[in-house]
Amino acid sequence: MAILENIRKRTTVLILIIGMALFAFVISGVFTSNDFSGGKVGSAVVEINDEAISIDEFRQKVEQASRQYGANFSATQLVNNVYEQELRSTILRQQFEDLGIDIESDQIVEFIKNTGYAQDPAFQDENGVFNVEIFKNTIADWKETNPLLYDNWLQIEKSIMQSAKEQMYFNLVKAGVGATLAEGEFDYKLANEKVDIQYVRVAYSSIADSTIQVSKDEMAKYIKSHEEDFKQERARDMRFVFFEEKPSLEDENAVKTAVAKLLGDTMEYIEERDATDTIAGFRNTTDMAAFLDRNSDSKFDTIYKSKNQLPAVVADTLMAMNVGEVHGPYRDGDAFKLSKIMDRKKDGSVKASHILVVYEGATRANPEIKRTKEEAEAEAKRLLAEAKKPDADFTALARDNSDGPSAPRGGDLGYFQEGIMADEFNDFCFGNKVGTIGLVETEFGFHIIKVDDKQDVIQVATLSRAIEPSEETINSLFTDATKFEMATTDADPESFSDIAKESEYNVRPVNKLKEMDENLPGLGTQRSVVQWAFNDDTEVGDIRRFDLTNGYAVVQLTRKHEDGLMSVEDASATVLPILRKEKKAQQIMAANPVNTLDDLAKNNGVNISTATALSRKSPTIPGAGREPLVVGKAFGLEEGATSGLIEGETGIFMIKVTKKTAAVTLPNYITFSNTLTTSNRNAVNSAVYNALKDGAEIEDNRATFY
Repeated sequence: MAILENIRKRTTVLILIIGMALFAFVISGVFTSNDFSGGKVGSAVVEINDEAISIDEFRQKVEQASRQYGANFSATQLVNNVYEQELRSTILRQQFEDLGIDIESDQIVEFIKNTGYAQDPAFQDENGVFNVEIFKNTIADWKETNPLLYDNWLQIEKSIMQSAKEQMYFNLVKAGVGATLAEGEFDYKLANEKVDIQYVRVAYSSIADSTIQVSKDEMAKYIKSHEEDFKQERARDMRFVFFEEKPSLEDENAVKTAVAKLLGDTMEYIEERDATDTIAGFRNTTDMAAFLDRNSDSKFDTIYKSKNQLPAVVADTLMAMNVGEVHGPYRDGDAFKLSKIMDRKKDGSVKASHILVVYEGATRANPEIKRTKEEAEAEAKRLLAEAKKPDADFTALARDNSDGPSAPRGGDLGYFQEGIMADEFNDFCFGNKVGTIGLVETEFGFHIIKVDDKQDVIQVATLSRAIEPSEETINSLFTDATKFEMATTDADPESFSDIAKESEYNVRPVNKLKEMDENLPGLGTQRSVVQWAFNDDTEVGDIRRFDLTNGYAVVQLTRKHEDGLMSVEDASATVLPILRKEKKAQQIMAANPVNTLDDLAKNNGVNISTATALSRKSPTIPGAGREPLVVGKAFGLEEGATSGLIEGETGIFMIKVTKKTAAVTLPNYITFSNTLTTSNRNAVNSAVYNALKDGAEIEDNRATFY
């Protein structure tokens, strides 16, 4: 390893030659220069510890991610995902190179044995065991005969190498992480040593916030002394008025009128014949499919439907109508509709429940069921007799005895039409009255069936027209948005809300928008708005109208937050309660120069309370909340001793220890030591990477390109 390390320090070309000679492996992409070179700094989308990732390389990976995830991710989500992946792989790779961590061919194969490739039949021998030679030969064959598959493998191979190196790296760290027996004993005692106390609490809430004055200078001083807690990223505040493109009342009425006109017949003059023809309307047309093709947003649906499959707004009405009758125009969601009953099937939908008794060899039978067909039939006949008893609870019988997936629902199969179930099952359900219970056999086993209900099904023709904004409405909306933009641009920046209020527009604020955000509350994905807000040329107070897919947004930038320490205004929501609490604590302690619980309780009009079995691992006091300092003080006192005033989380405390219970001494504490070791090692991967990330010099230029 030391020899290889010295070679690695020389040139990239040399390391490639030596690497290929030492680790000859059929997978040619394992040792490529991509692992050792960075992008050009001038076109870097991100620089990590002075190593650049070029925008060209980054875009290729975003494109690959887009093909992989499809429409499930927005463009910005893809960019951010690839960014985080590149950040992690680069930071860790730099560590691997510093430590000389590398993967040889035999190690790669061992790693692959623990991946999904080992379960792929293409890489297994006749005994179903992963075969290294078959695997190598298959990859080699891809290289010669299937370049696309081979290129895809090369990308997967890089991921496998990275994962293998990560595993090695993190295992090295984990090897140095553990817990001693003494630590195990200490952890055991934290949970099992107990203390009982009496306490008096003077809550901070007993002093009104309005009586505590905190100056801006005091907050600034606190922020300065706690800089790590008040660092902020670059961010923007803005506000906007949204002019939504939606139909007006006039548009709705126009669509309703147009739909109503299609109901009846119309007269049409035919110039060629100098005659007038009658054009059948929705009510009288003899070719419903053709009529809907010409006049409706939806085609003729020939499928028969039960009541629960119809739109809820008209289900009862349609089910009560006769064949040939028409209902409408009516509104259903964002459309006006006409519906005509084309046909009806009496009892065309059945609701049934069943108890399935399967046997070994039946279709889809659970392999754990070993009963014979004869035993299954006998069991089914027994259950049939039980089900037919006057006081039988069919639901309970099914839940307790059925082998079918409907057992948890009491055997309920819901409503179904003819042709859905197995023939024997279907014939029983549609051939018997509601309430009938009987036994049938299918390929799935024996079924005790109960016919629960029957409903008619109807064939409905529905003409539908979407309610959409008219051209006049769209033009009017554009005019309103433009007028508002002009009025606010020409006025004082602070008057944005006042001008909106005059026109009864709703102003929506957006605070602390980050540079790579894309979603704006109320507007959805609007990356262009975010980019405008972070443009160096955009100043606070600037206003711009954005054309959106469903309207217009007039946006004003109201504030810029730069990298660094928060301002007093930004941090006040956090700092003000802290400083108020400190001042309240000082005020309460100064007003109570007492030495006993009784005196403190009497001075403040509160009661003495008790708390039992408190532990340091769960330092919660009933009635007071989580108070680690107070509980810790209790363990530091002797039994019967009383504390002074303690500045707790929720108030000023005084406590008296009434009982201390030591933890039972154990023969050894290996179990607790092992638990701590496991817990510590489980945290290694994320903790180590986060520490490396925090310590890395990262220059993020994503917003320049996206």
